[in-house]
Amino acid sequence: MAGEIKSQTTTLDDLLAPIVQEALFVASERSIMRGLVRNFTVPANAGKVLQVPIYPTVTAAALTEADDLGMTAVSTSKADITLSEVGFATNVSDLSVNFSSSNVIADLGKLMGDAIARKMDRDLTALFSGFSTYAFTTATAEADIEMTAEHLFRAAAKLKASAVPGPYFGVFNPKSIFNMKKTMTSTFVPQGNTGVVNQAMTEGYVGRIAGIDIFETSNVVESSATSCVNAVFSRDALGLAIGTDMKIETQRDASARATELVATATYGVSELHDSYGVKVVTDNQVD
Repeated sequence: MAGEIKSQTTTLDDLLAPIVQEALFVASERSIMRGLVRNFTVPANAGKVLQVPIYPTVTAAALTEADDLGMTAVSTSKADITLSEVGFATNVSDLSVNFSSSNVIADLGKLMGDAIARKMDRDLTALFSGFSTYAFTTATAEADIEMTAEHLFRAAAKLKASAVPGPYFGVFNPKSIFNMKKTMTSTFVPQGNTGVVNQAMTEGYVGRIAGIDIFETSNVVESSATSCVNAVFSRDALGLAIGTDMKIETQRDASARATELVATATYGVSELHDSYGVKVVTDNQVD
């Protein structure tokens, strides 16, 4: 009998190990924003606030031969990124692990990975509303306007006019960018980019427009019933500080004949350069 109980415990431990592998894989594959912003790693025992020094743009001046070169003060600013925890927990019963017709381990790995990746993306896209620059003029003027390619060209022009380094990324709620995609796929727009138009029609992927790599995700949360705050930005516009990447811990609850699974991650997000991002507030109605 003792040997049988030991065998059951060992089997459960062996089954739990693949959860970590599946969850980390899913989180890496499903997160869009993480690869589009500046990433920082916070070492252990370094405190929970990461300070990022920001240097200003400096301008060189013309010189007169033999004249002494004057000194120019260079003052830095800073952005603080505060770490906090996010998590997801559930119980796995022995019956579920041992007798379910589906792969419970893989299902839970996907569930946990999606939950934490989605939370990270939404925390980052929530920073879009903090950008001071609008593609057009004000939020009121844009909120009820269907998105067009002009939004992208305006955003790109404003970033380039401010000497913001590329590459540029545009992240949009699918409802917002739908209105632009439907005009791109019209057969009555012969001057459109044929390659981009064909991709939009066959795959639903917009691609690159006005030098901007376009991504669409439901993790750009609608700001109201009729509008959504999207953004076009450079990588250094936003920062993501990772203290502890996603990990999963287990705790056996013998009386419940189950094992607790707890997935957590420690990270922080912050706007770094306000001028490096342009908010695109548009109508989010699919007509």
